[in-house]
Amino acid sequence: MSALPATMTCVEIKTPGGPEVLVPATRPVPQPKAGELLVKVAAAGVNRPDLAQRAGTYPPPPGASDLPGLEAAGTVAAIGSGVSGWKVGAAVCALTPGESYAQYCTVPAPQCLPPPKGFDMLRAAALPENYFTVWHNLFERGQLKSGESVLIHGGASGIGTTAIQLAKAFGATVVTTVRNAEKAAAVAKLGADHAVLYKDNDWAAEVKKRAGPVDVVLDIVAGDYLPKNLQLLKQDGRCVVIALLGGAKAEVNAGIVMVNRLTLTGSTLRPQSIENKGRMARGLREKVWPLLEGGKVKPIIYKTFPLAEAAAAHAELERADQVGKMMLTV
Repeated sequence: MSALPATMTCVEIKTPGGPEVLVPATRPVPQPKAGELLVKVAAAGVNRPDLAQRAGTYPPPPGASDLPGLEAAGTVAAIGSGVSGWKVGAAVCALTPGESYAQYCTVPAPQCLPPPKGFDMLRAAALPENYFTVWHNLFERGQLKSGESVLIHGGASGIGTTAIQLAKAFGATVVTTVRNAEKAAAVAKLGADHAVLYKDNDWAAEVKKRAGPVDVVLDIVAGDYLPKNLQLLKQDGRCVVIALLGGAKAEVNAGIVMVNRLTLTGSTLRPQSIENKGRMARGLREKVWPLLEGGKVKPIIYKTFPLAEAAAAHAELERADQVGKMMLTV
């Protein structure tokens, strides 16, 4: 094994603000603690929580690096004490606590997975944040089953394109909301049964007309979407909130929740325990990796930028024109 360099290139958030506050910097290469792997990063994903962290509204959890980046793929560069099942040089993709906008990052071993067979580093790096999020929220919390129906908001996003494909692969009927006709056509190709335009449109009435009530809603909007989502649920329906693009506050009719025995739940991924994330990783490896290896589902990559151009990747993601993910190559 070659000796590790002393320093690495990374991207720092100089001060909270717009994309321009992301700047390349040099830092010492981090050392893996007990239970961790050091990953030599080949590619990393860009996600909406990174935008929030950059803006100063989503601080990293205690103990995590202040560098942005929630997923990576690369090779194992060093192994902390107490870790088994990994060798230096092995390919890895990982849900990172932060720090993936860098040449090296440390990750708790339970959050690391071997890339699906046949996947290059770029496609492997596009998996963790979206697949962990969708697996946990749609299938663990939302309990989506074959034969049920689901409404997925923001169908053209990284989360949306992942959720549509996985819901279809597990036998559900999929309704989704998107911004325009181009995105509607794109999500139909991924398997969405109904794509409803939300802009300048009574999307809830349109969902009801086309699909009737649904079993599960995956909600990235909240705000004034939340009461409408609850009204669209069947009896024993589940609404899972995973982002607050429409705001954190809503007025909810508790009578609907009682009469229809609804479940309103939600989660954020980053602050959850290593143990929880390890459980999600095992579920993905058992139930979802075979679908990826068989070509039944795939990450949708919209554009790729070099690490030094992370600011441009953030600006592109903020425009919200994309279908799929923004990625960085190291």
